[in-house]
Amino acid sequence: MSPTKSAPLKLSVVIPVYNEQNTIGEVIDRVRSVDLGAIVKEIIISDDGSTDATPWVIQEHCKDSTELIKVHTSPVNLGKGAAVRLGLSYATGDIVIIQDADLELDPIEYKRMIEPIVAGHADVVYGSRFLQKSNKPPLRTRLANRFLTMLTNVLFRAQLSDMETAYKAFRREVVTGLRLRCVRFDFEPEITAKLLLAGYTIHEVPISYNPRTPEEGKKISWLDGVEAVYTLLRCRFEGSSRGRC
Repeated sequence: MSPTKSAPLKLSVVIPVYNEQNTIGEVIDRVRSVDLGAIVKEIIISDDGSTDATPWVIQEHCKDSTELIKVHTSPVNLGKGAAVRLGLSYATGDIVIIQDADLELDPIEYKRMIEPIVAGHADVVYGSRFLQKSNKPPLRTRLANRFLTMLTNVLFRAQLSDMETAYKAFRREVVTGLRLRCVRFDFEPEITAKLLLAGYTIHEVPISYNPRTPEEGKKISWLDGVEAVYTLLRCRFEGSSRGRC
């Protein structure tokens, strides 16, 4: 009897979405078309109670890919963190990557993002918008991110260049082992803080970035920055036991 072949690696792509009717279709198509060689993909779309044509666009782009793409919908809008957490609860892959639905980040970067994990060199990989010179965010975004990243590095003794990046990849058991509770954009500092408190080293790779403006639909505001500061401080000082805050 020939030896049993091991199952191929599987990547779960979690796409949180809220009112992105103009971009979600192209995001789905780009994610679906990414060639990862022997690595199998599953796409999990977490619709956070969209009220525009987003559900219809998702349905149209997924109707011929029901085995590859699974859609889970919240009856009400709760926030990005809640949408990501919903998607993570359905992920079955060996590796998980979070993909925003706004076309600021290109799925063509997946190979670069997951290569350190596949090679066994990292458990967590962040895509940094600041490790290469092109396509940097606007000045206000850069200054806010620089402050939040510096605060993260000081509080958790890290060496990150882009804490607020939306491109995050993990071994699935890493992220499922964390107790996440944030429901809005404070998910980003919360998951970073809890990964660092849990003792994980965050590996960064350079990624391209195509920033959009509030007029084009960007939803994050200065209030989310204030909430990020609070979340970092809360996680640091509520307790430093493994992954808990």
